Amino acid sequence: MVISQNIISFIGGGLSPDSTKQYGIYEKSLHQKDGLSVFVADVGERDVIVAEKALSFSGEPFSAGGKQWTLAEQNHENAKVLRALFPFTAPVSVLKKPRTVGVGDRLGIATSGHIRVFEKYDAYPILAQQSIRELTLTNRTFEDVLDCVSFAVFKENFTKGFGADGDHLKTPAEVEYAISCGYTMITLDCSEHIRNGVETMTDEEVLSEYIGNPALEEKYVGKSFDVDGETVAFDKMSFARMCLVYNEAIDFAAGIYTQFFAGKEDALDFEISIDETATPTEPAQHFYVANELISRGVRPATVAPRFCGEFQKGIDYIGDLSQFEKDFKVHAAIARHFGYKISVHSGSDKFSVFPAVGQYTDGNFHLKTAGTNWLEAMKIVAKRAPSLYREVHGYALGYAFAEARKYYHVTTNLAAIPSLDTLSDEELPNLFDNNDARQLIHITYGLILNEKDETGKFVYKDRLYSVWREHAGDYADALENHIGKHLEKVYDGFRK
Repeated sequence: MVISQNIISFIGGGLSPDSTKQYGIYEKSLHQKDGLSVFVADVGERDVIVAEKALSFSGEPFSAGGKQWTLAEQNHENAKVLRALFPFTAPVSVLKKPRTVGVGDRLGIATSGHIRVFEKYDAYPILAQQSIRELTLTNRTFEDVLDCVSFAVFKENFTKGFGADGDHLKTPAEVEYAISCGYTMITLDCSEHIRNGVETMTDEEVLSEYIGNPALEEKYVGKSFDVDGETVAFDKMSFARMCLVYNEAIDFAAGIYTQFFAGKEDALDFEISIDETATPTEPAQHFYVANELISRGVRPATVAPRFCGEFQKGIDYIGDLSQFEKDFKVHAAIARHFGYKISVHSGSDKFSVFPAVGQYTDGNFHLKTAGTNWLEAMKIVAKRAPSLYREVHGYALGYAFAEARKYYHVTTNLAAIPSLDTLSDEELPNLFDNNDARQLIHITYGLILNEKDETGKFVYKDRLYSVWREHAGDYADALENHIGKHLEKVYDGFRK
């Protein structure tokens, strides 16, 4: 490995902050630990850690400025060293803060842009947020996702604190894996334990399967509960139905909590997701699930119901806004009543509902975004490398979309996407104002990144990352504006 002359010159010049830009050094990354220096340098195709040898990073040794140094790659081994030396680069429990936002980064390059947003707002970020499905589609690991965040947090000197979310995990093994990697939040996806189809069963069919529980019936049937001024009531049939739908999920969530979280609430945040269902979560169902979990000693940091309307990927809310506000007000009241925050999933670009989220939670919420960061990255490609974007778009329109929609609920109309033959290069970024084009690119990310030619070489991935590397500043600007718009809309709701 050839040590960059810029690095040698920067060290020889006394590590002056005034010369960081001249030598390709990230100014905010200049740190000292026990009198020893460490910083991040841009060496062209990648960033590296440069540290005095005694700090124990693993890498290429060299001499400069009369001292011994190490040029260290940004790998998992060195990420562990970094987190030990500088604890602010390790995730912590943040869900107890009033406002938290998950900003999943499928590419490992978005954190610098995300940090800009959370330096402006008092919300706390979940900077590492990934599901097993996303890890599979991007060929990444929980370790890699967190390492990328830690290096970026160090580079930007972001000392506010951040969380790491093992998102939509479904098994004890997945939960254990994420926690073992240092993740401080687990989103438990209960979908495989929630029974769909009960809403279409007749009363007779429901009663034939429902196994009565006298104690539970005495607790709920015919009763109404005042929840922060909102009334939640139960009758026999609705109660029987919700038992068929949710009882297994309640048992599952309680078991996971007991196994992994009980007694560790200060260090680990537990989110329960019941949003991956065929029908919206009625307020009475939310109350029942929460009340039963709390009665078993479960203390979730957040709960994510499925709200009315549609929260499709990468586009604004589809549905009756007045009905959403009416229902959301009750859901938020239930969350307050039981002492946790309401969580809004698939929150990317749901601008029309954000003011209501801020208003009815009084600024106490958890919001999840993910795919919108990928869309902003692809918009940079459309602007800066139009010929490459045309290739990717054409691929997405074919096999990729047909395959990807097996995993996503979208109502994309490919016929509504303008033909690229009719668009100039300058017009390509406008595709990201088209909902159907947004969803096309949104859901095909895994196939785009994994497509290989007959020799096993990536067709698009390496070229895409090269564009993003070259235009990293543009990408950070785009994320600052786009994610910032999300927070501004939510903040509008409770500032007023």
